[in-house]
Amino acid sequence: MNFIKFLDTLSNKELLSKPGSRRDSFDQFKNLGAKAVMASIPFALASTSSKAKAATNSMASAAFMATNTDVLNFALTLEYLERSFYRQGLLADDNNNIDMSASDRIVFETISIHEDIHVDFLENALGDMAITEPEFDFSGGIGLDPFNNYEHFLALAQGFEDTGVRAYKGQAGALANDNDLLTYALQIHSVEARHASQVRRMRMQKGWITQNNNNLPAEFSGIYAGEQNTVQGGVNLAGMFAQFGGDNGVTEAFDEPLTMDEVNMIGGLFIV
Repeated sequence: MNFIKFLDTLSNKELLSKPGSRRDSFDQFKNLGAKAVMASIPFALASTSSKAKAATNSMASAAFMATNTDVLNFALTLEYLERSFYRQGLLADDNNNIDMSASDRIVFETISIHEDIHVDFLENALGDMAITEPEFDFSGGIGLDPFNNYEHFLALAQGFEDTGVRAYKGQAGALANDNDLLTYALQIHSVEARHASQVRRMRMQKGWITQNNNNLPAEFSGIYAGEQNTVQGGVNLAGMFAQFGGDNGVTEAFDEPLTMDEVNMIGGLFIV
């Protein structure tokens, strides 16, 4: 399935108005066992300039985006992407095409195992409704070569993890009416945030996001669009905490969500 068309179905009001039970689909989750308590974080790369208003509105509008089956298939598509990326990266290291240190290798093996579990979890939960794994192109159409250039690999890993956390926030409203699904989502979200923080530190970055400048290639600038926002809950916090890092500290204290429109803008960049 074309990824952009798939994303379009998630915001189709006529489709979303059809009756359906979140709980019926999600009941399958409870039977998978304690070893599979994590699922995916949707991945997104935003290419537009994300304003504070749009980021705030995404939380309220997310409830109208998709059924739980649609959300799970969206997550599965993106988990397929991450699983494929980390598997290919580890294979490239095995073949000496990139050179991971022993400590980096352990980290990416661990993250890769998490992504394997996420995919298995979602595939079992969705059963016959699970979508087929797409074909991926990790050059992104901008000449990236992550399986021959370790710096490219690390940069993509950071981009995937950081934007995954932001994108998932943008869909939180869609999960608000199902306590079970929201509980799993919160368990998942914190694990993906740990991935993001770890990968950032491996690139000699802070574990959190400062403003919208995060030492990645220019093509990645959209990933952090809107992270310079200092307005939270209608209160402009700019200039209020000079003794605690100033506006940089304010932007570090809050992650901004991505809207579905932002996901649609560039979500297919790595999917053929």
